[in-house]
Amino acid sequence: MGSTVFDSALFRDMFGTAAMRAIFDDRALVGRYIEVEVALARAEARVGVIPAEAGEAIARAAATVTLDFERLKRETDNVGYPILPVVAQLSTLCGEAGRYVHWGATTQDIMDTATVLQMRAALDLVAADVEALRGILAALAKKHRDTPMAGRTHLQQALPVTFGYKVAIWLAALDRHAERLGQLRPRVEVVQFAGAAGTLASIGDKGLAVQRALAQELGLGEPASTWHVARDGFAEAVNALALITGTLGKIAFDVMVMMSTEFGEVFEPFVHGRGASSTMPQKRNPISSELILAASKIVRQQAGLVLDALITDFERATGPWHVEWAAIPEAFLATSSALHQATFMLGGLIVDAARMRRNLDITSGLIVAEAVMMGLAPHMGRQVAHDVVYGACRQAAEHGTSLLDALMQSADVTRHLDREALARLCDPANYLGAAPQMVDRVVAGRE
Repeated sequence: MGSTVFDSALFRDMFGTAAMRAIFDDRALVGRYIEVEVALARAEARVGVIPAEAGEAIARAAATVTLDFERLKRETDNVGYPILPVVAQLSTLCGEAGRYVHWGATTQDIMDTATVLQMRAALDLVAADVEALRGILAALAKKHRDTPMAGRTHLQQALPVTFGYKVAIWLAALDRHAERLGQLRPRVEVVQFAGAAGTLASIGDKGLAVQRALAQELGLGEPASTWHVARDGFAEAVNALALITGTLGKIAFDVMVMMSTEFGEVFEPFVHGRGASSTMPQKRNPISSELILAASKIVRQQAGLVLDALITDFERATGPWHVEWAAIPEAFLATSSALHQATFMLGGLIVDAARMRRNLDITSGLIVAEAVMMGLAPHMGRQVAHDVVYGACRQAAEHGTSLLDALMQSADVTRHLDREALARLCDPANYLGAAPQMVDRVVAGRE
């Protein structure tokens, strides 16, 4: 049985996905260690560092290897790292060729490169999920391009917007995240092979040739210099996840508030029993949004950890590296959870356009006081118009009347605008600014 939300039989599918767990589970990780060791043997055989037949024998043995995981665990606890125990078992299975396993490498070479391979696969999943979510948001923005609703600042109604405009803001952020993912991958997906102090001294004059061949074997980039004490690539990747989940957290927060009884403007997809309360049968809680928000907070914590791991000592760190072993898998798992929940929630989001309109009208026109002010400004100057409309707003609020009725009581107003003109200014649907056009621009960027 698991002991954290990431491996718990109860919670693991709420805080990760099966596909992402499969990338980071123990057997997959050890499989990556062996993959790197085999690629290293092949690379060294190619450039003549070890006999060609040894490279072939190591590859054959690794293809059918079954490690003793109980022994591996005991020896890892004792050594402090898993590579020496893996190499010991693999070398035995390789027979005479076993002497050439791990030739010229150090533990961190294998572990770092294995982590790079995991991250490459994990970033593929993240990128695919982000792309799917962008498609959902683009469709939602187009559908509600002209659906008016109250825009809110400081949790107060401010000016009219459209729901499509709100969604387009979410989409534009994810567009930028997709761009970031593409840009960071060449900096992250780079082989690590440099030996004990990073100088490749153990390989002699063929060190760089082996490094290049290893990178080619694994389909990874070749570094300009040793990076085992320069962890910015890993930190960049995890912080990109924090940016992605931060945006998803903002979306979730908006949806949660809009789902509240007093708003009632959107709802997560209905699934029988989902979001139910144990004591209040009427409840429909925003479960996906809550999980997204929690995941976003978890990823931000891991982002801080990997930033801390940037501060390493000399040519081999004495501990900061270890925090990545926890931070990287957990960041990717929580990100997969947030993306999965967001895809479900936004893909089936129920939008109540009629309720949005009713909420837009609850101030009886006060939300478009700026529109009236700007309509009067050419006749009396902006500041005078501001003061006149301010007075009408106070009168409407105090007497429970509409802004339009209050304006009609002002001779300063009716001297310039009749009721029909004022009614147009007081209709929130007529004061959307460039919101619909912004939707068009964001969506057009994908087409």
